[in-house]
Amino acid sequence: VKSGKFREDLYYRLNTVPLRIPALHERKEDIFLLFRKFSADFSDKYRSPGIQLEPDAIQILSNYSWPGNVRQLKNIAEQICVLEKERNVTAAAILNYIPNESGSNLPMAINGNTSKEDFTERDILYKVLFDMKKDMMELKKLVAEILQNDGNTSHIMADNTHYINQLYQDVDQKVSHDPQQQQLTIKKPSQSAPVDYNYTHDAEEVEESLSLIDKESDLIKKALKKHKGKRKFAAQELGISERTLYRKIKELNL
Repeated sequence: VKSGKFREDLYYRLNTVPLRIPALHERKEDIFLLFRKFSADFSDKYRSPGIQLEPDAIQILSNYSWPGNVRQLKNIAEQICVLEKERNVTAAAILNYIPNESGSNLPMAINGNTSKEDFTERDILYKVLFDMKKDMMELKKLVAEILQNDGNTSHIMADNTHYINQLYQDVDQKVSHDPQQQQLTIKKPSQSAPVDYNYTHDAEEVEESLSLIDKESDLIKKALKKHKGKRKFAAQELGISERTLYRKIKELNL
């Protein structure tokens, strides 16, 4: 308003109820509630068991000054959900994720003890750990589906073609960059492999992936037929939202 970039009359028209949101350390009663909400969200995101805090761990969270405010609390909740093996978190475990108090409410960067490179390396490490966690969950899902279908992998391979191809690409890249493993080549299973049945299906499904639109259309048709045209249950069967299913139906003219 003072610089003339915003109309003063419009400002006072919009400024009906001014709100002041205090810093996180000024509302200690919200700290545990926010942590519980964030940890539940991340447990659902990474498909991991929920986090439970012991009373002394809650006390440590409440007494911490939180110079990074709510964003810092959210990041710590995510770190604990991904890195902590025990789901019942003690005070000693919490201290591994909370920085030492500096005696100041100023931003941590002012102390000058941490460099930009340190934060970059830490961010890269977290990203690697998150990617590993995601890959592990995908592998667990594939193994569980194979066990539930008595070893019949044909439709499982079709539903997860993109992920399986990505696994082969990752292995190929890793081997090609390793000077000690130059003689080793990773090839996708073919009809000439020692074990014919399942691996032959793998090769066939890779060829069919050239027409993913047809495969996607067939899966949607089967799901709709199975649930008698009810999009809600068909979407649950396909693992997508009902809105996404509706969009796919329009795109594919089903």
